[in-house]
Amino acid sequence: MTGETALAACSEAEMMAIGAALARALRPGDVIALRGSLGTGKTTLTRGLLRELGLEGEAPSPSFAIVQGYEVPEVRLPLAHVDLYRLEDEADLEELGLDDYLTDGALVVEWPERMGRRLWPHALLLSIEAEEGAQGTRRLTAAVPPAWKDRWPFR
Repeated sequence: MTGETALAACSEAEMMAIGAALARALRPGDVIALRGSLGTGKTTLTRGLLRELGLEGEAPSPSFAIVQGYEVPEVRLPLAHVDLYRLEDEADLEELGLDDYLTDGALVVEWPERMGRRLWPHALLLSIEAEEGAQGTRRLTAAVPPAWKDRWPFR
């Protein structure tokens, strides 16, 4: 990792804006891993990313489907939004075929800790935490890998 960056976001609009900024830097083969407890804004951030990629319709949470795919022309870069919260066994990852999405698209993975050591080393890891005592404020900490060094949108 090249380093860590901390960001603060209070509103849904700010979380969406962070997602949009990440979308502008996104390339095929990228993985964005989102850590955080329930309700911290992982899906909201992803919706901002998808909107910036051109999605005009609703972006449902993949909580029950586990993988929600978006293809061209719906978005300008194919993307799979993955929610591993309900994944019971790390071995179940093989059945999801997530590597296939990285050929010409990207992945956003919620609950990446469920992957264990299988998380890609080039993944951009964002940890989202609710700030104590500050209503609705979230702290985003990013572990920025070398693959993102020259295109990280938050300096």
